[in-house]
Amino acid sequence: MLPEVVRRGLLLVISSPSGAGKTSLSQRLTGEFPSLALSVSATTRAPRPGERDGREYHFVDAERFAEMAVAGDFLEHAEVHENRYGTPKATVLEALAGGGDVLFDIDWQGARDIRKAMPLDTVSVFILPPTLAALERRLHTRAQDSFDVISRRLERARGEIEHWREYDYVIVNDYFDTAYAKLARIYEAERHRRERNLWLRDFVARLTAPYV
Repeated sequence: MLPEVVRRGLLLVISSPSGAGKTSLSQRLTGEFPSLALSVSATTRAPRPGERDGREYHFVDAERFAEMAVAGDFLEHAEVHENRYGTPKATVLEALAGGGDVLFDIDWQGARDIRKAMPLDTVSVFILPPTLAALERRLHTRAQDSFDVISRRLERARGEIEHWREYDYVIVNDYFDTAYAKLARIYEAERHRRERNLWLRDFVARLTAPYV
């Protein structure tokens, strides 16, 4: 009989330029793996159509966000596209200690801060578009932003892509199903890392114990 399976969770960080597909990939991954929960960030940006407070984001005003930052309530926080984003610390640490895995759909600045704060628990994946032209088409197809906003996002995409070397894994999202299959394999493999499975020490001790 196996001993009680006690494991430490992992922090799966996924980043990409806006429109490259990290949110769609993240949603499918959390939908298919009950062990993985999406971290819900706080943000000062306005909700997009269909978004709900507490589901996609915790929508707060700039004053409240600043108070939370000063109080040390965030694991990381940054300004992106003229808005501020932050990851609430308490819920993440609680999940990690209880063996739960947490997914972060965040930019490279937040990813860097999480790696710095919790390097042994963090697994990072960067999603690249196949071309910048494809990225532009996806942003227009999404129809969530104005032409001016899309132009600014494209201008920043090159700079964001320059941070790909900071990540453990890089996936080109040319075909969604193929990119998703790669991401799912990465997640499953990282769950089986020896250092995250705390139950293995007792299990191996029992396997190698002399017969009485």
